[in-house]
Amino acid sequence: MKQSEIDKLSLVERATAPTPGLFLKLRNIALALAAVSGALLASPVALPAIITTIAGYLGVAATVASAVSQIAVKG
Repeated sequence: MKQSEIDKLSLVERATAPTPGLFLKLRNIALALAAVSGALLASPVALPAIITTIAGYLGVAATVASAVSQIAVKG
């Protein structure tokens, strides 16, 4: 796909277009980190404040990385 064609894609078309292999791996790693973050934040045990703070930031970063990786398009 040429760059001019990629530039004209809508967000939905970009999300359903083929994704490069590197971004597939990055997306899967980000999803795993988001799951770990969610598990830490939802744990029934009282964790130190630093752990919950780091888990919150990790969840945000993993969610952003996953979203950006999904929108990448093979060119």
